[in-house]
Order: sequence, then structure tokens, then C-alpha cells
Amino acid sequence: MSSTNWVLKPFSALTVDELYALLRLRSEVFVVEQNCLFMDMDNKDQQCLHLMGWQGDLLAASTRLVPPGVAYELPSIGRVVSSPLVRGTGIGRELMTRSIEEVKLRWGTYDIKIGAQLYLKQFYQSLGFEQTSEIYLDDNIEHIEMILHNSH
Repeated sequence: MSSTNWVLKPFSALTVDELYALLRLRSEVFVVEQNCLFMDMDNKDQQCLHLMGWQGDLLAASTRLVPPGVAYELPSIGRVVSSPLVRGTGIGRELMTRSIEEVKLRWGTYDIKIGAQLYLKQFYQSLGFEQTSEIYLDDNIEHIEMILHNSH
């Protein structure tokens, strides 16, 4: 695996090229690959921090770190995405581990709540998240809410 350069920025500090790469990767995976029409630009990005993993000019992976009170009462990690070009290299686990660390650094002792695609339940459980809701449909994809308790 190529070495990954991790960058964390608030929305207002993103360059035009970084913003384009973020939106392009999210569109490539969430809209095209998952065949899901939904409004990705939901006016939450501006309030979030964006963790980007770059491999050269390739945006290999990213998340948005959502402050408490924006998506849920708890802080959240959303728009978790990795490029199809780097899947299977462990970058998803590194992305989430770094995201969890950054949330704890920024917002302290809060638990972290996510809305996870159901097929990723075991992956998130392996990181310490626990299912806290029944299955629900979000943009026609099965999801569950999960919480990582701060003791992890």
C-alpha cells in the first residue's frame, strides 16, 4: 500500500481542488457504485471537519467529523468512503481509527454515534461500535444506528 498522507481540515479551509476531490469520491461511491440517488450536499459539511487520506494525487479515503448537535446529540462520523482503487488494503480501518481519535481530541468524552450501512455492521463492531436501533431504510439502503462508548 502506498503511504497515505492524512489531512484534517474544517470546510472553510478546503481548497477548491480538495472540495472537488471529496465530492467526486463521494459521488463515485454513494451515487454511482451504490446506485443511490440522494442529496449528498446536505448543508452539514460546512459545520464539519473533513479527514482526507491522500495517496499522491488520489483521494484514497475520507470521512466528515460531525460536531455534537448537528446530526445527532452526540458527535458523529459520516460520509465514510474509500476509493475502489484502494479497497482491501486496510485503509478503511485506518480511516475509522484516525476519525475516532480526532473526534475524541476535538469533543472530549462524548460517545460517538453513527448511521451505518447494515452490511458494514461487523466492521464497525470490530472497532467497538454497538448496534442501538432496528434496521431502517435511508435512501433505500438498510442502515442501523450504532454507538461507540467512550470507554473504548
